[in-house]
Amino acid sequence: MQKTVTISVRDLVEFLMRGGNIDNRFGGFDRALEGTRIHRKLQKAEGENYQAEVYLSLEKDCGDFTLVLEGRADGILRDENGVAVDEIKTTGMPLEMIEENTNPVHWAQAMCYGYIYCVQNSLDSIRIRLTYYQIESDEIKRFERGMSFSRLEAFMTDLTERYRKWATVLSEWAEVRDASIRDLEFPYPSYRQGQRRLAVAVYRTVRDGGRLFAQAPTGIGKTISTLFPSVKALGEGSAGKIFYLTAKTITRQVAESACGEMRAKGLRMKSVTITAKDKICFMERRECNPDACPYAKGHYDRVNDALYAMLQKEDMYTRDVIERYAKDYCVCPFELGLDLSMWSDCIIADYNYVFDPRAYLRRFFAAGRAYDYVFLIDEAHNLVDRAREMFSARLSKSAFYQIYKQLGKKDKLRKVLSRINKEMLAMRRECGGERFLQRQEPYRDFCRQLAAFTAECEEWMKSHPGSPLEEALLDLYFEVTAFVRIFEFYDERYTTLVETGKNDVTLGLCCLDPSYLLGERLNTVKASVFFSATLTPLDYFVSVLGGGDEAKRLELPSPFPRENLCVVINDRISTKYRDRESTMTPVAEMIARTVRVNKGNYIAYFPSYAYMKAVYEVFRETYPDICTIVQQSDMDERGRESFLMRFDGDNEETLVGFCVLGGIYAEGIDLKGERLIGTIIVGVGLPQVNLMQNVLRQYFDKLNGKGFEFAYRYPGMNKVLQAAGRVIRGDADKGVVVLIDDRFTTPQYLALMPEHWRGFRRVRSASELCDCLNAFWMS
Repeated sequence: MQKTVTISVRDLVEFLMRGGNIDNRFGGFDRALEGTRIHRKLQKAEGENYQAEVYLSLEKDCGDFTLVLEGRADGILRDENGVAVDEIKTTGMPLEMIEENTNPVHWAQAMCYGYIYCVQNSLDSIRIRLTYYQIESDEIKRFERGMSFSRLEAFMTDLTERYRKWATVLSEWAEVRDASIRDLEFPYPSYRQGQRRLAVAVYRTVRDGGRLFAQAPTGIGKTISTLFPSVKALGEGSAGKIFYLTAKTITRQVAESACGEMRAKGLRMKSVTITAKDKICFMERRECNPDACPYAKGHYDRVNDALYAMLQKEDMYTRDVIERYAKDYCVCPFELGLDLSMWSDCIIADYNYVFDPRAYLRRFFAAGRAYDYVFLIDEAHNLVDRAREMFSARLSKSAFYQIYKQLGKKDKLRKVLSRINKEMLAMRRECGGERFLQRQEPYRDFCRQLAAFTAECEEWMKSHPGSPLEEALLDLYFEVTAFVRIFEFYDERYTTLVETGKNDVTLGLCCLDPSYLLGERLNTVKASVFFSATLTPLDYFVSVLGGGDEAKRLELPSPFPRENLCVVINDRISTKYRDRESTMTPVAEMIARTVRVNKGNYIAYFPSYAYMKAVYEVFRETYPDICTIVQQSDMDERGRESFLMRFDGDNEETLVGFCVLGGIYAEGIDLKGERLIGTIIVGVGLPQVNLMQNVLRQYFDKLNGKGFEFAYRYPGMNKVLQAAGRVIRGDADKGVVVLIDDRFTTPQYLALMPEHWRGFRRVRSASELCDCLNAFWMS
């Protein structure tokens, strides 16, 4: 059976015709700022004879394979001279610097569209037009060439011949991969309780399409239970590519391990792990241009050789593998990883490579149609806050003013900065004595000033190469372009916040409800699976994560023996903010009584650093014989590792860690067996009351009448559940969870507790706690 290879027009021409250096010094303004808006403006101005955003697709028989070319032409113009394909490019370069052959890739892209259109419409000839729009001056420059179908056909034949060896790699690999998947068995002797249910639900979602939200407690094996059925569906042709998306490096490593386990059972699958640019960069200071980085200089002249070698020799492209080849071929490791993603069956990456409008992998979503991709979204409870961050933006007056002070008085850029500074001072006056202002409309005139800043900034940088201001100005430039990009999404799901400090003004475009924008991305793929140990309640997460009315839901029980976990609630102690000072001693006593019943390692979790430190001081003074360790807010990577290492090995004495709910030690850590035998959770985890949380509460009160739940209770309880989930990590684990707060036994919180907590013990004093725990540990 003849194999089919699908590629977008843009990817094809850029891949085959690229060369030279990586240089991010203002080279891609259309991608960084408002290219979409400008395209719409030009398309509308052409009138009724102009058809905008025309999707084109063509199957081309290349002998031993079929090449499917697809893409979206910016416009098709029909006039008295016939038909023209229009390719629009926005630029910050002066138009006099752009000549007809400045960028052959632009012509190649338009010619591909012209060829497809001629085939589909039986045309003997067509006009190919390039339209360049200068973003500062609003000037337009056009080049046009009439081309016969025979010339376009010869051009396409040459392109496809050059692509033949790469297409052969793809088609031959697909045969090897699919054959291995047909024979692939689940990599463990048997399924755990609930694991098969999860795997079947994932398989059906991938096969049939749609969205699944699965709450699967710790221990079920969520990673392999989502990856294995997705891989099986991939081999059957039900999926084209798997994106395994995570919030943390540790969970990406777990996904790599799961892929390794399937490879050990015979799987042949290419997977790549995308590492953040700042982490994988070889240079001490990241500057992506040929003057500063030897890996950027000539990168595109060498990268295809590196890519071809890796495709022939490797299947698993981890960070170490990518770095090794990048050094051997002297190419940028980050860009090499991105290129490998195009050839990989499974992409393991952070959420932002799919959802963040400033960082997503455009190469996979640029054609504007639905794809047969699968999103596996791990620890999906983290995506709520991350999505709000991705779709929000902030700017501070001080960043502009610092640049302003260092420019000459006659400098045009200084004048633009002066106008921005004045507008932000006017915002400060609007705040009055409140020190903050909330409004439902963005400052549209201010955003126009920002567009003027970016244009003037580009010109200034060109005329002041090597300036001491370069680094600070570049940072501000990218902040502003990101802000203006977010401005384009602004609607009723946003609010504008102005906050004033000592000598500063901060303007924020705050996304309150990310469901619509997340849903827009989910609409471009076949299937999405959201999974976590804590998606409570499921309806809340379906709502805020863009699941929609048709989303499927699955809640699974814990696979571990219920008698191995003892849940105790003391609801006689209030940890509300107003009561904390008076309850620090009782809380310290509850912690001490818990850990003295049975020697081992424990973690006590608190709702804030301040409360944690206050109780810690009481605890250390009252119980100096108990060994303690405290989480610090400024821990670096080495400090974090050192903290966790204290829980390793056979400690001869009890150790109590004091940590913060929702922090790095409250989720994502795996302290199996004796490494952790109990947690004490102080408080219900409510986010701190602040301006942003109250704005969220007001928004959801108006939307669905559940403002407090959406802004405070549900996020807080998920922190509690995550922290409690650190205790039981395996079949043989045994441990305790002690909950301290008078709200835990109210109906609102009882309704949020997992099924395996239903047999919790309620205690009213430290002596009752000891009796309860003694009975548990002796059983």
